Amino acid sequence: MTFQTRGFEFLKDVDVRLTVELGRTEMKLKDVLSLTEESVVLLDKLTDQLLDVLVNGKLIARGEVVAQGERFGLRIVELVGQDGQLEGKG
Repeated sequence: MTFQTRGFEFLKDVDVRLTVELGRTEMKLKDVLSLTEESVVLLDKLTDQLLDVLVNGKLIARGEVVAQGERFGLRIVELVGQDGQLEGKG
């Protein structure tokens, strides 16, 4: 039996989860339980740092937040190359 590949065209309609990560932090459970509607949680990213773009948990790019009308968007600035290293303006 021979498997004839049609390239990767048949994979283009597969749903994946795209995540844009604003930042992370570690907190003690007691601190999480004390959060209220007015609480501020500081993250590990600075305001001028690019945001991580992940597909199914794997880093594929970095970008910056943009506004499109009344919605947020993301402008891709760097892409991950085949070697796993980020390419772009850095």
